[in-house]
Amino acid sequence: MQHTLVRHPASPCDAVTAITVDASRRGPTLDLRYAVTGAVAGVRWPARTDGTRADELWKHTCFEAFVRSSGAAAYCEFNLSPSTAWAAYGFSGHRAGMRPLQISSPRIAVQNDGARFELRAELDLGGVSDLATDSAWDMALSAVIEETNGRISYWALAHPPGRPDFHHPDCFALRLPPA
Repeated sequence: MQHTLVRHPASPCDAVTAITVDASRRGPTLDLRYAVTGAVAGVRWPARTDGTRADELWKHTCFEAFVRSSGAAAYCEFNLSPSTAWAAYGFSGHRAGMRPLQISSPRIAVQNDGARFELRAELDLGGVSDLATDSAWDMALSAVIEETNGRISYWALAHPPGRPDFHHPDCFALRLPPA
């Protein structure tokens, strides 16, 4: 099912008109497809890498998924860069107890035809102890878009009041049932 991300009102963006995300589960596997439309040449796309783990991807154009077992305080954060670099972290609560998660490297594929950018990712989350594979998962889907002029905008399914905060419980607006 396709979901539309909403731009945070305090972060204008000229290059992007829409961001949609398809999210689905196959057992412990999470499949994500982010699609960006607009004048995507105005987005600063990170240079392609060899798909290794990297920190601070959120400082530039990046797609994110926050996942928790339904009703749990603990959650996981996954950063997926258009460069194919990635990161995975676990938290015990809202921005608390951050630690690196040990997962298999996600499969990330990107396409950019100048009018539409697409990132597809497949994450095997079967070994993540914070996520029960027999439980529904609550998700916060988001994107950070850096334009070529250096301006950054923040997109999410839902935003809490005030500053952008993708970790906030209000952002966990999607529930995926067990596969």
